[in-house]
Amino acid sequence: MAKKGKIENNKKRQRLAKQYAERRERLKAVARDQSLPMEDRFAAQLKLAELPRNGAATRIVNRCEVTGRPRAYYRKLKMSRVALRELGSQGQIPGLVKSSW
Repeated sequence: MAKKGKIENNKKRQRLAKQYAERRERLKAVARDQSLPMEDRFAAQLKLAELPRNGAATRIVNRCEVTGRPRAYYRKLKMSRVALRELGSQGQIPGLVKSSW
């Protein structure tokens, strides 16, 4: 039921984002610093562009850990509404009572 490929890609993106976070932030600070010469800022911008795309935090998608679904994601539970409803109907989520849904 789960889309393993998408979930694994997302985990890889999380690892890369964590790995490159400090370097990316340093380069961004240099590129934004108006007191530095334009050549230094441009060089920092080029180095920033050489970093892997998947190393950016904005590439990480909130995905359901049960189904891999990217939409209707509840952050607190780390699952989508579809998985929440399914597991709730089966009584596998403590404290969740299925009403008329």
